[in-house]
Parts: sequence; structure tokens; C-alpha cells
Amino acid sequence: MLTTEDFDFDLPEELIAQTPLEKRDSSRLLVLDRETGQISDKHFDEIIEELNPGDALVMNDTRVLPARLYGEKPETGGHLEVLLLNNTQGDEWETLIKPARRAKVGTQIVFGDGRLRAEVKTELEHGGRIVEFSYEGIFLENLESLGEMPLPPYIKERLDDPERYQTVYAKENGSAAAPTAGLHFTPELLEKIAAKGVKLVYLTLHVGLGTFRPVSVENIEEHQMHSEFYRLTEEAAAQLNEVRKNGGKIIAVGTTSIRTLETIGTKFNGEIKADSGWTDIFITPGYEFKIVQAFSTNFHLPKSTLVMLVSAFAGRDETLAAYHHAIEERYRFFSFGDAMFVK
Repeated sequence: MLTTEDFDFDLPEELIAQTPLEKRDSSRLLVLDRETGQISDKHFDEIIEELNPGDALVMNDTRVLPARLYGEKPETGGHLEVLLLNNTQGDEWETLIKPARRAKVGTQIVFGDGRLRAEVKTELEHGGRIVEFSYEGIFLENLESLGEMPLPPYIKERLDDPERYQTVYAKENGSAAAPTAGLHFTPELLEKIAAKGVKLVYLTLHVGLGTFRPVSVENIEEHQMHSEFYRLTEEAAAQLNEVRKNGGKIIAVGTTSIRTLETIGTKFNGEIKADSGWTDIFITPGYEFKIVQAFSTNFHLPKSTLVMLVSAFAGRDETLAAYHHAIEERYRFFSFGDAMFVK
């Protein structure tokens, strides 16, 4: 039985990237060959060398919402911070509210000049709250004017350009965090990849903060993943099936793309079909991959579900060896950090 401690490693704090590089694709790229265990040090724009004509590069086109709101209780003037996680139905959202003790069921919250308001409807087991919003005009426009980009807690620096926490192909609003493996791509690099004969395929998974939480239970089988909404269109499914039929590889960008494809593969016995819904798939060593044949990803938190996912594909020992190499070579970690390609 694998425990959470089996996925721990010592990470010097100074390796946690605080700001994005000036050029997205100038980050470093560690290439791990899972068959041989061989590790190569490259730059991200050399990822094109790992892709062949006829392959599919699958990317998550979710867009991060300015999901952190600051409001107050009209009756007391008490301040509350509200972080949107998931749009559960209509104008209801799953949220995290600080301080939670001030957000009882029935609590009213006003944001800005009052054009946007919320009422706490339900208290959830993990400390979250379901709130229902009421507003004038269009909800997303209110959010754009009142909300802030919800950077992860390990990023202490202010982000001058909020677009640097979006991929260049971000389109579908709904995430509480960026699918960070995609932050390295530029429009020019994607053009070069397409010109090589690689199909660019997009799916959507709206990233919740549960993805990044360290696992708190000792036995990893007891960990419960948060559910996240995903969608693969008919067009995207057809593109992937054509690539498969012609012998090309399906290469995922990031753990969110992997989780979407493997959710669908698990649901349809290895087949790729258009689908949408909610997934709480938790991929750990012993899992048999059904769709994904290679992927790029960033370097993740110790003891996180994401390190476990990479270990499921590449092997735990090989993954930790690659991480130790990255630490020795002073790679940058987490959201604004460097990348690895696992094949």
C-alpha cells in the first residue's frame, strides 16, 4: 500500500517561481523517457522535437475567472473574501469564504456598489459554502470589474499582467486556477507545431482548487478528489479517433487534459467519445492508461495528487528521480515554473 509519504520530497523554497518569464516558451523542459529512465535537459520550444506528424496535442481551453471577490455584510460592515470554485447550477456557486465563521446560512454579502450581491445558501462538509448571486446586468461583466485573479497561495508576488495566468488559447470561462502546463505555449510555437502536421485538439476542464491540495490522509486510497466539470466535443472526439486510427500518438498538455481523457476512456472502455459531465477521477500508481500516450506538465507540490498522477504514468521511482534532478539543476517549480515532458 502506497502512503502519502511515498510522494514527499524536499523542495527549497527559492525554487518556487514567483513570476512568469518574459517569454512563455523560454522556460526549461525536462524530458523523461519512462522506458529507459533517461532524463534530458532542454528548453520548452524544443518540445516540437518530441511531436511527430500525425500526433494529436490535446490542450485544455478553460479560462480562469477573476474569482476572488471582496465584499461586506450590509448589516454589520464586516469584510468577507469569497473565492468562486464551481458554478453548481443557475446563479449558485460553490465557494470558499474567509472568515468562514462569519458566513452562516442566510448571510447577505454585498460587493462593490451593490450591483453584485450574494446569499449563503448551504454550509458544506469541507468548510465551503454554496452561495446564490443576484446582480444587475451580466454576471461575468460584474465579475470582470470586481474580481481579482486567484493566484495560488505559494505565489507571493503581485502579477502585473493577469493574462500571464491564462493560456494563449484560453476561451471557456469557468476555472478557479489555470491549467499551468499550457502557460508555456505561444501562438508562434503552436503555429510551428501545427505546420509540422500535429493536430491541435482542445477540450475543457474547469480547474477547481481541490486539484492542488496536498493529500492529508496517510492511505492515498482514502483521499476524495473534488469534482470538476469537463467537456469533449464531437469535433474533438472525431479528430482524436482519426489520429488513433492512423497510428498517431495522443499527447496531453497538463494533468487536467489527462484527467478528462482518462475519465472518458474509463467510462467508454478505452473508446473516445464526445462527452461532458463531472469527474473526480484520482489517478495513482497501478492505474492503466487508456488514452494518453505522452504528456507535458509542470513540477508539482510534494504529496500532491498531481505527483501521484505523474508517478502512475512514469513510475514512482522514475518520477522522484526526475524531480530530484530538477531540484539539483535548479528548475523552477509550480504554476510559473518550468515543465517536463514524459514519454
